[in-house]
Amino acid sequence: MKRTRICELFGIEYPIIQGPMAWITRAELVAAVSDAGGLGTLGPAAGEKNQEEAKDLDTVEKRLREQIRKIKTLTGKPFAVNFPIGWGKQKIMNERRIAAALDEGIPIANVSMGSPEAFTQKLHDVGVKVIHIVTSVKHAKKAEKAGVDAVVCIGYEAGGHIGPDELPTFVLIPQVVDAVKIPVIAAGGIADARGLVAAFALGAEGVYMGTRFLATSECNAHSNMKQAVIDADDTSTVAFGRRTGISRCIKNAYTKHHMELEAIGATFEEIREYERCGDNLKGWRRVPAAIIDGNIEYGSVACGSIAGSINEIVSAQEVIRRMADGYQEIIKSLRD
Repeated sequence: MKRTRICELFGIEYPIIQGPMAWITRAELVAAVSDAGGLGTLGPAAGEKNQEEAKDLDTVEKRLREQIRKIKTLTGKPFAVNFPIGWGKQKIMNERRIAAALDEGIPIANVSMGSPEAFTQKLHDVGVKVIHIVTSVKHAKKAEKAGVDAVVCIGYEAGGHIGPDELPTFVLIPQVVDAVKIPVIAAGGIADARGLVAAFALGAEGVYMGTRFLATSECNAHSNMKQAVIDADDTSTVAFGRRTGISRCIKNAYTKHHMELEAIGATFEEIREYERCGDNLKGWRRVPAAIIDGNIEYGSVACGSIAGSINEIVSAQEVIRRMADGYQEIIKSLRD
């Protein structure tokens, strides 16, 4: 496979990065991806078993340290840790996470949901490489100016939180590539070698995948969640939440009612209250209700629109092997 600046920058064999997913990108998945030659990324809530754990700063720090140390026992290869900057208590928690992660000696930080100026210099001061998540040319330029090492550009096809401008990957990537000099990583709508080759053709130097790695044997997502991805077709997901932050999830009772609330002009507070609780959640919030408890009807089943192309659960190593082998076959066919 083609080696790019991403490979050199992060010391990895293949320019394939596993995107972090709340609760379910634990040490086992991260190490498996990195060991297979890609870059595994530890999620910010990796290892949580219940919602009460997520509220205690001491527990959050202890769990993060345990997960980082476990990765290092499972692989000697580079890995990243995700830090969603956020605001309010989330920002305070993130500052605590970063301090703990730096103390544990992480090599790479994946930063999202906030200004690239918040932590880039602090991370660089101790030799940590910084990837920043963007959804527009404007944000990519700002990240480059702040000194980040690479940007991940997330298209509208991606699962989970996505940008408000509804720019699809095919449109976003070449415009960002033309606007910045740092390496660009493509995200959204990529699950196999075809997506990798397309990303390279658009000027990207790597790919970033979440949904494909969700449906792997090492991912600890509930089996119902994985099956929902396997069962999905091309029209199974929907992007919604223009008042509360756009997300893409598999269509279910939760997304249907959420969009109904928006259609009748419900307030931000009313929609947020619906997102936080419900009679069918058994006390869980929407995201862990789906991911951990397996409630795929009333939980938030974050998933990219590429799910319709994923039809089996395989190992993380197999995902990367197929992409590497498939890349060579596609390039050969294009030359013939």
